[in-house]
Amino acid sequence: MISTDKVIPGKQPNLREPSESAIAMLDELGTVVGWTRAAERLVGHSAGDVVGRSASVVLLYPEEAPTTAEFVEQCHAQHGWWGTTTLRHRDGHRLDVSLRVSMLCGQGGSVRWLVSVTDIGEVSGEATNGLLRESLLARVPMGIVVGDPQLRCAWVNDTMESHDGISRDRRLGRRFTDVLPGVETEALASAMRQVVQGGPTEVHDYRTRLPSSPYREHTFAASIFCLQDAGGLVLGVCVISVDVTESRRARDRLAILSEGSIRLGSSLDVMQTSQDLADLAVPLLADYVAVDLEQSVPGGEGPPVHIGFTGERLPVFRRTGLASIHHGVPESPWVHGEVVPWPPASPFTDVLSSGRPHLEPVLDTAPGTWIDRDPARAQKIHENGMHSLMVIPILARRALLGMVLFIRTADQGPFQEVDVLLAEELVSRAALALDNARQYAREHAAALALQRNLLPHRLKGGAAVETASRYLPADIDHGVGGDWFDVIPLSGARVALVVGDVVGHGINAAATMGRLRTAVRTLAGMELPPDELLTHLDDTVQRLAEEDSDAPEQYPRAVGATCLYAVYDPVTRRCTMARAGHPPPAIIDPQGRVAFPDLPSGTPLGIGLGVPFEAVELELPEGSLLGLYTDGLIETRDHDIDVGMQRLGTALAQPSRSLEELCSRAMETFPGQAPSDDATLLLVRTRTLSPTQVASWVLPSDQTAARIARHMAARQLTEWGLGGLEDATKLIVSELVTNAVRHGSGQITLRLIRHQVLTCEVFDTSACPPRLLSARTHDENGRGLCLVAQLSRRWGFRTVSGGKVVWAEEDLAPASAHAKALGIPPMAKERPVLGSASPATPADPGVVPGRGPAPW
Repeated sequence: MISTDKVIPGKQPNLREPSESAIAMLDELGTVVGWTRAAERLVGHSAGDVVGRSASVVLLYPEEAPTTAEFVEQCHAQHGWWGTTTLRHRDGHRLDVSLRVSMLCGQGGSVRWLVSVTDIGEVSGEATNGLLRESLLARVPMGIVVGDPQLRCAWVNDTMESHDGISRDRRLGRRFTDVLPGVETEALASAMRQVVQGGPTEVHDYRTRLPSSPYREHTFAASIFCLQDAGGLVLGVCVISVDVTESRRARDRLAILSEGSIRLGSSLDVMQTSQDLADLAVPLLADYVAVDLEQSVPGGEGPPVHIGFTGERLPVFRRTGLASIHHGVPESPWVHGEVVPWPPASPFTDVLSSGRPHLEPVLDTAPGTWIDRDPARAQKIHENGMHSLMVIPILARRALLGMVLFIRTADQGPFQEVDVLLAEELVSRAALALDNARQYAREHAAALALQRNLLPHRLKGGAAVETASRYLPADIDHGVGGDWFDVIPLSGARVALVVGDVVGHGINAAATMGRLRTAVRTLAGMELPPDELLTHLDDTVQRLAEEDSDAPEQYPRAVGATCLYAVYDPVTRRCTMARAGHPPPAIIDPQGRVAFPDLPSGTPLGIGLGVPFEAVELELPEGSLLGLYTDGLIETRDHDIDVGMQRLGTALAQPSRSLEELCSRAMETFPGQAPSDDATLLLVRTRTLSPTQVASWVLPSDQTAARIARHMAARQLTEWGLGGLEDATKLIVSELVTNAVRHGSGQITLRLIRHQVLTCEVFDTSACPPRLLSARTHDENGRGLCLVAQLSRRWGFRTVSGGKVVWAEEDLAPASAHAKALGIPPMAKERPVLGSASPATPADPGVVPGRGPAPW
């Protein structure tokens, strides 16, 4: 007998499309009057075998055949039936099937039964996602129309009226196109004609509006079958339609979420993620979507806004995403990047205080609502027919990143709770992506700020060199690397030139670079020769590596570096340089000849081999060009370093060009190739001080030296037109020479250099460094260097071959006011100077005048 169980326990129903189901039409007594080719394929019987015979007698086993009258009576009582049963194939084997019986009515109240049979015996789990198959099994209402070969309606069930609003009386005897004209029904009628003419079974989609829901368009899937009589001729055409609107909506929603998971996490750009969110929601969820983010989110700056904000001033939000079904997004009063104002009492402030979504299925535009206090939005609401609203907060880490506005205009259906759930799920996925992008923006901004602060903002070559530089990080997106360069003014118009390369890339390498650059500047301030400076720097790198190894972190620190350090003296035109595993500099003479000097390579910093660094001194013609660079400029994956050096030399071998032009040419030595490493270039063009800017004298090493030095300095300042510096300079010179006489032995030399400042230098043969002491009230000594420190802009000393040089610098401006402020009387007449060896005398016996470079 036919089982009345709805589902066979333990079996998975075969959810095939209706086009693959077996369809048969029975008369009121259960006799087969119409048969389909799909039914023949399923049970093996042709139309001639079954038409005109009782279906139960032909298809069921004799012992299981029910009383036809009983079954028909049961179907009448229920206006149909559905369940599972076992059918007999023509060859005798059993078929487990899902069977559905639907009652059709014709003219005069006649009745027919439409039977749909689906095989559930050979099902696999992968066949469970068809929307129509699901509908048949779940007893979703099916509209059924059976027409004659001329497509006139002969039989129809009651469900069909709820699909398109056409009553049975209006439909019977008429074609689809007669009772429901339109493009959709014309296409359906065309598909029906193709099936009647022998075409295969079709599934055709069409859309219409239901009488119960006139403002929302519904989608129907219509399966079209050809019914045959006993002779195999066309009896008519059967159309079974199912409302798949919600199923399609559910599928579209799942598609939105699936695509959202992919697209919303594909970018670390806040603006792009916001726009992706808006694009995903239109038109499947809303007709117009706007994304507004708190203004600190795009830049990753500022504290987050927390839920329950109660401050007097509302947070500032900017529009970062817009999408609409209409071109140009006419619904939005604000464009991308603009500040979006909110009225004090509105759905937006409610969301801000509660952190929960706001839903208005029907947007209330009556007078007295919040819309009246927001004229810009009110105008757009009325112009574009906005009628339903959702506001969804963007939440991450208990902070409010922004809000998303969902609006419907053309879609007349109001938002429902299920739409809120979908919007929340979509926005929550976007919130994760936006929070990641915000964190990235914050770290990126910090890294760029670190890079900008660690590299020199403006190079000062003074009177020694003209400078230009370029820096191109391998990580273009982050803009952060471990290369650095520097130009450090030294005493005596000299200048230090530095270029270095820390191992690795990114913020850790940049941080290490900053530490090393600071260390180099500190060591350069100690006036160390290049080889000694690199030795101290090597110790520094080793200590940094040891500190980092004691505090392991998630990401390894950059360890090791290379460096080239050079000191150029514009007085002697000599350049002393040493390198620690760094490429040699390029030197181009004024005639354009290129050379890469053979300097001792040295070991990279931090290796710890204990090998001493060696310095080399070169004399450079005035106007020579020095190119200091890192290996990223000359080395690529496809070329050896020698090729890169040759190309760099060729690019620089045009001394007549400006340094900026040469920098640009040199950075394009491998055009079209992305840098595999940070590339840095520092170009300097050497200058030479005129002999008239330097004066030097060899002084006797006795008590007359101070008097002679004061006299020579005063005369030279008068010659240079710097008489305003005479008092302070004579005091400085007197103290420095007196100390040289008192604490040294051998030759004493005084040198004055006029460049951006006035430099006073005193050479003596003592290796003992001067120290600044704090003299007590009754001490007769110890105030000399204090006086020098107060009269000069800066002072110091450096060791040289055979002794040391103590120097002091003064600004090229009258210093008499400064001297008076210190309580120092004018020195028009010579008088004893505190700490000097003897009073000055007007005569200069024993002085050895000189011009030009001093002995050191």
